[in-house]
Amino acid sequence: MAELKTILVTQARSGSTRLPGKILKEIKGKSLLQIHLERLKKCNNISEIIVATTTRSEDKIIYDKSIQWGFISTRGSENDVLDRFYQAVKDKKADWIVRVTSDCPLLDPDLVDEVVSFVQEKNMDYGSNAMIAQFPDGQDVEVFKYTALKKAWQNAKLLSEREHVSPYIINNSNGKGIDLYTAINYPSVSDFSKIRMTVDETEDFKLIKILIEKLGIKKSWMDYTNYIIDNDLGEINNKIIRNEGLLKSLKKDK
Repeated sequence: MAELKTILVTQARSGSTRLPGKILKEIKGKSLLQIHLERLKKCNNISEIIVATTTRSEDKIIYDKSIQWGFISTRGSENDVLDRFYQAVKDKKADWIVRVTSDCPLLDPDLVDEVVSFVQEKNMDYGSNAMIAQFPDGQDVEVFKYTALKKAWQNAKLLSEREHVSPYIINNSNGKGIDLYTAINYPSVSDFSKIRMTVDETEDFKLIKILIEKLGIKKSWMDYTNYIIDNDLGEINNKIIRNEGLLKSLKKDK
């Protein structure tokens, strides 16, 4: 069997209502975006990494920096993120797409590889480790067939399904009792869903700064998780709501 072409797309923009310019904030001389990308370069199951940013003028720096660091970057719609993703990969002849977000600087490349292998071996249209939230927020990985993305791009109408890449696929999967797509969850050994390693607010950045200053940028998700638990660092940012952006989009649908 020919090797599958698996493209990882990370969405990146500087616009954020809660913490503007967050992914360009630096810790020990490196921006969160650079740390995120350097970690992802260690993935073994990824053929190519694309940084998908927006056409807004303030996001040209993300495009330029990504190119400077040796990554492919594309620019597309700020709000129709589904279109931004599709346009980034439509000419790449990819078999599989992996979606991550750049506000997760400590995303574990080994975990990405595990989720990719799991979904591809099961040959599902869609799979992630976040359909049932058990991993820390900031370690989310979504894997889907290119054909599933294309179908979503052609058919998704709701605002929440355009502002976010995967809701149309999830909403029309066998997990929701609809057979348009097959979907599967990659389980965690324990429930770590109350741990946050994503950066949405100042408190999140504070925690990530502690982790990087104490442990560096090469540890596993489990190492960072244990450090947070052992040192009661979850108190710093555990009041923040998970997936708040998606929840806001769902309200607008109504």
